[in-house]
Amino acid sequence: MDWLYILMPIAGVKIFWPGLIILGIGVGVIGGFFGMGGAWMVTPGLNILGFPMAFAIGTDIAHMAGKSLISTMRHGKFGNVDYKLGLIMLGGTIVGFEIGAQMIMWLERIGSVEMVVRWLYIVLLIFITYMVFADVSKRLKKEREAKKAGRELDKLATGLEWHKTFHKIKIPPMIHLNVAGIYCSAWLPIGVSFVTGWLAGILGIGGGLIRMPSLIYIVGCPTHVAVGSDLFEVMISGLYGAATYTFKGRTELVAAIIMLIGAAIGAQVGTVATKYIKGYGIRVAFGCAVVGCMFSVLLKLLPAYFPAIKGFCDEAATWVVLLCVSALALYITVKMVQGAKAEIAASKAKKASLA
Repeated sequence: MDWLYILMPIAGVKIFWPGLIILGIGVGVIGGFFGMGGAWMVTPGLNILGFPMAFAIGTDIAHMAGKSLISTMRHGKFGNVDYKLGLIMLGGTIVGFEIGAQMIMWLERIGSVEMVVRWLYIVLLIFITYMVFADVSKRLKKEREAKKAGRELDKLATGLEWHKTFHKIKIPPMIHLNVAGIYCSAWLPIGVSFVTGWLAGILGIGGGLIRMPSLIYIVGCPTHVAVGSDLFEVMISGLYGAATYTFKGRTELVAAIIMLIGAAIGAQVGTVATKYIKGYGIRVAFGCAVVGCMFSVLLKLLPAYFPAIKGFCDEAATWVVLLCVSALALYITVKMVQGAKAEIAASKAKKASLA
């Protein structure tokens, strides 16, 4: 079965190349749908497939930049991108990213990068899981209360309303974000971008794993605008990230190109799917994906404490991450097809009634 493995010339490791294709297509769909590069699944996925962590980070950032460009163009056509918001966040992201990347180089020198990054992933994924499902739970509670009171809940209402507190901070300059429908201090999106940029530099994520929910819960963006605006910002910051990691010699371009070919196809599907799966449907699917990713990272961590189960855990972690990506991408694709069919049927019915 040697033909299923390909040598990565820069990293110096042999990789299961069908896994790269599955990751590419799957996270293309997922990334286009959730409004993020999908690196929160790809970086641990590449590491699980055999890449050293620093190469997993650099390689994924390179593939992410190209994929986000494709998704941003699609979201722009749907009016989901607040370009002003994305440009305001850019400076904070780049500064934070470079600080994070320098920290990775330091951790690599002292031999702690694998363990530190994996545990950071676990902590971050637990926090995101809590945030998403707490929001969904509180939103459902509001819906039940509204139903009892005989009224309809505002479609834009959220469970967690942290953004209302942050909007009370009136530090100049104040800005209007017309597409997102927000009036706030410019320092709010800048602060969010700095923290997410720092996480991107350390974890190899485009920042979308934390930026997309941050745009919803802290900045106050509607879900579809958070998706599109995040992808726009990921596209620009990803190009910078790809350049800095390539300069540091930690980007495996062969793997990035293989994944990008699949991602280019998947991103089209994921982006169109946001037209048919709105609001809390996106958030619930996102939370499930985070749980699956967290489980695969935990499996990869266990052998450090229980060496005897290393073989089993490595194999199980590979299959968990690939099955998680495949299942979620399939779910999104099926929902898109169902939505498109319903839209076509409604259009035909309308034409028939007018005829």
